[in-house]
Amino acid sequence: MSMLSFEKKYRVRGGTLFGGDLFDFWVGPFYVGVFGITTIFFTLLGTAMIFYGASLGPTWNPWQINIAPPDLSYGLALAPLKEGGIWQVVTICAIGAFGSWALREVEICRKLGIGYHVPIAFSVAIFAYVTLVVIRPVLLGAWGHAFPYGIFSHLDWVSNVGYQYLHFHYNPAHMIAVTFFFTTTLALAMHGALVLSSTNPPKGEKVKTPEHEDTYFRDLIGYSVGTLGIHRLGLFLALSAGFWSAVCIVISGPFWTQSWPEWWTWWLDLPIWR
Repeated sequence: MSMLSFEKKYRVRGGTLFGGDLFDFWVGPFYVGVFGITTIFFTLLGTAMIFYGASLGPTWNPWQINIAPPDLSYGLALAPLKEGGIWQVVTICAIGAFGSWALREVEICRKLGIGYHVPIAFSVAIFAYVTLVVIRPVLLGAWGHAFPYGIFSHLDWVSNVGYQYLHFHYNPAHMIAVTFFFTTTLALAMHGALVLSSTNPPKGEKVKTPEHEDTYFRDLIGYSVGTLGIHRLGLFLALSAGFWSAVCIVISGPFWTQSWPEWWTWWLDLPIWR
């Protein structure tokens, strides 16, 4: 990648949130910073703990490795390493790594003089993760309610939680989250396809302008949100998907303990049916 015209102006000291000039430098194209170091530290420690946990298990099959949370009997207490403590350390490291990465993004934004949209967006993903491994278990009173770290074991956990509430897809927040996920995919696919269709014309034709893109959607659906608007819409849809995903799981157990189809009995009690 060629050097940007403002590279020398951009790569200057300052704009850090913590530590001043400590680690305020780049390695190739990568900005380091204090939070880059903490990201590396938490990532290496968490990965090492996962390998340690795998070494205690019956297999090195990556599909079947399972780092399980403590048993429900431990409640919210610290557990021995071999009885769920490894999961607790890995969780701390994951939150530390994700949080450090978001703060590193903030420092890069400050150096570039741009808004904090990217770290804010990433923070919604962190919030969804923390909801699963911290907020919901705390509300239920035990770390054992969190999901295990492993491919098959994680899928089993998702399936078991779904059956625990009978039909989880009847969860209204789950419905909203899935709708936003599908709509995000639709919006991103249509936006990307439109940009590619404009910037990759047939041989001999000129590259089309944003006015052509706007005209396409005006002719298709009668309205175009514009080049800036589509990115605002995409950000809203994606963040909404992550937010409602967190809501749908945190209300299952702490706030609703019955099967989700029973929640919809209010619909049958509406006066319009009488």
